[in-house]
Amino acid sequence: MIRCRTLIATAILLAGCSVSQDQEVSLGRQNADEINAQLPLVTDPAASTYIQNLGESIAKKTSRADLDWHFYIVNTKQINAFALPGGFVYVNRGLIESTDRLDELTGTLGHEIGHVVERHSVKQMQKAQKANGALAVVCTLTNICQSGLAQVAVQVGGSALFARYSRADELQADSEAVVNVSRAGYEPKGIPDLFNVLLREREYQPTKVEGWFASHPLEEARIQRAKQLIATLPEAQGKRFLVDSPEFHAFKNRLASLPLPPPRLSPPRPTRSQ
Repeated sequence: MIRCRTLIATAILLAGCSVSQDQEVSLGRQNADEINAQLPLVTDPAASTYIQNLGESIAKKTSRADLDWHFYIVNTKQINAFALPGGFVYVNRGLIESTDRLDELTGTLGHEIGHVVERHSVKQMQKAQKANGALAVVCTLTNICQSGLAQVAVQVGGSALFARYSRADELQADSEAVVNVSRAGYEPKGIPDLFNVLLREREYQPTKVEGWFASHPLEEARIQRAKQLIATLPEAQGKRFLVDSPEFHAFKNRLASLPLPPPRLSPPRPTRSQ
């Protein structure tokens, strides 16, 4: 559990009229430390290095290239991805295993990077703070006033800090993804292609993707919107993009060879006093 002084510091931070980039990074790092201590992360050096390098290759093409970006793989079969303020991005193992090509994974990373670039979590915090007060915002947005952070993080994406994005936020993140994966040299069509994969997964294995759809509203119209963006944005025109690579499939094979996620543990039952 995050210590009281961290809770108070975060409440004070949110009480301000605006959140500076330094404050945003500090808040993201505090939550990342908490999440990393409780989530089952993939620690294999080869897999971790691959996802970090791949994420940076996109993030460094954005308007927030100056952030110290961090990319992690969460060792769960649940299909999801989420981002913390300040440049901390998490992709669930289940989502990576659901991708068929490199451009589908880069589309996912580009989308989550887009949420950070547009400061969507920070904007949610500021909006909630005006309505609820700083302390209530911390409880609502970081979920640290409740138990079960790890379970929520695996299922939905960390905590209510990654509360359901609005459709406007999702479209904005899609736009950022199209622009920035294109700038990085990756095929942007992987973005709508992955959306189609997720919709198929929801039809056949709904529990596997419930976390994604809880925090990322997705419908056919959004897929068409992404295709329209690709057809019209200059960054997505007239280039030879990277669609797939042997390195990506070696990475997937490496990930598949790693131990399966640990079973979800139930909270310990209280013992009866003798």
